[in-house]
Amino acid sequence: MQIYKVGGAVRDRLLGKPVTDIDWVVVGATTEEMLAKGFRPVGADFPVFLHPKSGEEYALARTERKSGRGYGGFTFHASPEVTLEEDLIRRDLTINAMAEDDQQNLTDPYHGQRDLEARLLRHVSPAFAEDPLRVLRVARFAARYAGLGFTVAPETLELMRQLSESGELEALTAERSWKEISRALMEDQPQVFIQVLRECGALKVLMPEVDALFGVPQPEAHHPEIDTGVHTLSVLEQAARHKQSLTVRWACLLHDLGKGLTPKEEWPRHIAHEHKGLKLIKAVNERFKAPKDCQELALLVGEYHTHGHRALELKPSTLLELLQSFDVYRRPQRFEEFIAACEMDARGRKGLEQRSYPQADYLRGAATAARSIAVQPLLERGFKGPELGEAIKRERLKALKTYKEQA
Repeated sequence: MQIYKVGGAVRDRLLGKPVTDIDWVVVGATTEEMLAKGFRPVGADFPVFLHPKSGEEYALARTERKSGRGYGGFTFHASPEVTLEEDLIRRDLTINAMAEDDQQNLTDPYHGQRDLEARLLRHVSPAFAEDPLRVLRVARFAARYAGLGFTVAPETLELMRQLSESGELEALTAERSWKEISRALMEDQPQVFIQVLRECGALKVLMPEVDALFGVPQPEAHHPEIDTGVHTLSVLEQAARHKQSLTVRWACLLHDLGKGLTPKEEWPRHIAHEHKGLKLIKAVNERFKAPKDCQELALLVGEYHTHGHRALELKPSTLLELLQSFDVYRRPQRFEEFIAACEMDARGRKGLEQRSYPQADYLRGAATAARSIAVQPLLERGFKGPELGEAIKRERLKALKTYKEQA
């Protein structure tokens, strides 16, 4: 039995990055031998075990063969005869197909270290094209390591293009797709994830609503970058730079989808794009079964982001409706995330990345003013039921009028 550290732990050590998760591969062992040493089995499809003390994953060396469509369409074979090189060749990228023994001796049959130095994301073998999930994974790695100068090798991008055109991407489950998308959005440069998907044709398959934004112009006075797709990437870039949450980043990606529906004869204006985009945002949310908080914020930001930009001009009654829509009294955090998404939208414009956004503090102040209304005095005055609701609304409106006058 020989045990090797594999994959990301080896890659990140060689890159000088902190190693968090460690995966191990075991060569020359049987399931019975692993169980005898106290390892706990967890793999449903192939033999993976948890170490009895560390809890880290140990997998028996295995080969795989394509047997059906999609990410799950593989037959695995694990036995003591499977070599380390045979196990490594089934992996996605050369930089993920290296192994180390306990003396840090490197096994690198597919030149992963060379590609690390060349800053290339390159597939290990033609079998790469058998797994559609790898299109998303490579785009995610591109987003993670873009800051180090990594790019996708042209021949790998070509295989990704073939996969995108093959219909295999449609076989991906919503859960697997969302896992990759959500992880990619939380990388340092999530806009690179979208760029790479677009370059290989996967974006128009997975998110045609986002792909449709590229080439759609906006008024130059508000958007010096002009192109709506470019603007969306810039907003996503700002969201990452400002360490925003996944919910905010998802909303940033989808906020302008309505602009993709504007007839060409109306360009570069996009009247009522906020409302038009809601059905598209809903469709993308449902396609990937995004978590409820991501779905809700994306829809609210899509509908109200221009309200956020015009906050200082809004009438008190419109401001109150906005606050009610977000349920700021019971869910203050969601309104904070809305403000953050609006600010990222304002900053995601060429040359305006450092602009101030006074609307943020103004909206926070408005929410505080509306929340300051005490219900008890109204109850003591005999209001109840629907009448109480109307009385609270009147008092909140009064507070917002005062706030606007003093702001």
